[in-house]
Formats: sequence, structure tokens, C-alpha cells
Amino acid sequence: MSPARSRHRDVGASGVRAAVLGAGDGLLTNVSLVLGVAGANPPGSTVRLAGLAGLLAGAFSMAAGELVSVRAQEELIEHEVEVEREELADDPRGEEVELAEMYEAKGLPADEASTVADIVMSNKDLALDTHVGLELGVDPHDPPSAWQAAIASFLSFSIGAFIPLFPWLFWSGATAIAASIILGAVAAVGLGAAIGAFTGSGIARTVLRQLAAATIAATVTFLVGSLFGTTTT
Repeated sequence: MSPARSRHRDVGASGVRAAVLGAGDGLLTNVSLVLGVAGANPPGSTVRLAGLAGLLAGAFSMAAGELVSVRAQEELIEHEVEVEREELADDPRGEEVELAEMYEAKGLPADEASTVADIVMSNKDLALDTHVGLELGVDPHDPPSAWQAAIASFLSFSIGAFIPLFPWLFWSGATAIAASIILGAVAAVGLGAAIGAFTGSGIARTVLRQLAAATIAATVTFLVGSLFGTTTT
């Protein structure tokens, strides 16, 4: 008989989280930047340069941030696992009592909690995994991947940021502005739908949330750009 497949998603996957955040940040950042600069009515080459700079700066910044933060998380988990391993070796009876108390806190009767704790503590590997899972809330065998998160963040941010920049490779002025707005809106809807489908929180709500965020950001920066362009001409 094949093992049952879990219906749950990997909510802790660092790559998935980084990809979703990266795509959303890339889209919002560059649609705001491109339309903000375009609002000042500069030459098309200026908008292209600003959009490309925003794409590269944002992608590298997001990737570096993910690499540093997730690696720090990895090191913290590794350290805490070693601390827990030492505590199990130094005071197994105290750790068994602590484990029983945690099971009691979750609702097991005292005698059942003690029995389960005794069974778990009879296996060193199981005891370590259980203590780490209950006390730290992590799986020591499946730590977050810093490089996976960094690469996912870089690629997804770049894709999101390229969407509003794409029309400026071929057009400029009002045509490119309109195309950026349309592509940005379509991308925001698609991203919101993907987030809603992945999280199970409702596609309509996440689509409206993503579209509203993109609309507000783009509108504000475009108006600021238009005002700046007016006052400097």
C-alpha cells in the first residue's frame, strides 16, 4: 500500500515564500517607478533606464536580503538543535518531564502525557525531533534553504519588475504608459489569483487586494511624477 499523500501545502517553504514576495514586490516596485518617472514626461530612454535600474537594484537587493536572513535563520536553528541535543544528553529525566508537560498543555491527561513522553524519550532521534518540533516549531531535517530563497527571489522579482517595463522597449509616451498600466493590472490580477489559489484564502479577495495595491502605488507615483515634471519645466 502506498503512503497517504498529505493534502497540506508546504507553508514553510522558503523558496515559495520568496517567489511570491519577489514577484509581488517586483511588480509593485517597478510599475510605481516606471509610471512615476513617466509622469514627468521625460524621453523614453530615461524611463527605460530607470526601469532597468529598478529591476536590477531590486532583484539583487531582494536576493541578498533573503540570502542573509534565511542563512541567519538556518544558523539559529542549527544552534538551537545542538542546545536541545545537549540538554537531552545532560538531563533526560528533566526533558521527559518537560515533554509530558507540553503534551498536557495540548490537552492530554497527565497519565497519558507521561506515557507518551516515556515512549518518545526511549528513542533518542525521535526525542530530539519531537522536542525541536514542539519547542522551536521547526523540522530539523528540513531547514529553510538560503540559496533557494535567494534565487527564487531574484528571478521572481525580475519577472515582476520586467512586466511594466516591457512596453517601453518598443514605445514611449502615452502608448507606453497605457500599455504599462494594462500589463501591470493584468499581472496584478494573475498574481492575486495565484496567491489566492495557493493559500486557499479566496481568489476574489486576493485579486482585489493585489489590484488595489498596484493601483494606489502607480497612481500616487504617477501624480508625483507629473507634479515634479510640471514644476521643473
